[in-house]
Amino acid sequence: MARARWLLATVSVAFALPLAGCATLDQVAALRKVEFDLDRVSGASLAGIRLEGRSSYRDLGATEVALLVAAVASREVPLVMTVHVQGTNPAKNTVSARLVRMDWTLLIDDEKTVSGRLEREIQFAPGQPTDVPIPVELDLWDFFSGRAEDLFALALAATGADGSRTMTLAVEAIPTIDTPIGPIRYPSPIRIVHKDVDVP
Repeated sequence: MARARWLLATVSVAFALPLAGCATLDQVAALRKVEFDLDRVSGASLAGIRLEGRSSYRDLGATEVALLVAAVASREVPLVMTVHVQGTNPAKNTVSARLVRMDWTLLIDDEKTVSGRLEREIQFAPGQPTDVPIPVELDLWDFFSGRAEDLFALALAATGADGSRTMTLAVEAIPTIDTPIGPIRYPSPIRIVHKDVDVP
């Protein structure tokens, strides 16, 4: 009887491994079919000054100008925002893709700035665009020095707040997906960019 149980267990494992392998391949293929776009930026602020509703340096009040000038003088000009990446799993794809982690790097006009890791499980169901919010904070002075007016204009252009979209915001990401045999990390980064970046 013990030998019969051992044989049954062996057969079960032998069948389970190919099935797990097929499921893994399906999930990997599913995530590779997910289309990622940089959808928008929200909650953007520079040195504590909200960018939403501003189109130029002239929109700032005297207190805000003083705050920004002081930040530039101290060479600490924090840009804080949430970059929203949208992932769309095609409707014809019958398998959901499950993201468990994503390493990312933010680029402004092809200049690499800060990097981070999003530790969050996100399910991409077929045919349903899914928001992937990435909180970002960087010291703009570390990458682009200049006058207060210049840095404010740069922040507006980079986030799309001024409507000009003269600068390109992009994200290089390395997703990790969950599979029946454990997490699988993309072997190389994918570049996520969008022509239009809006601040709601």
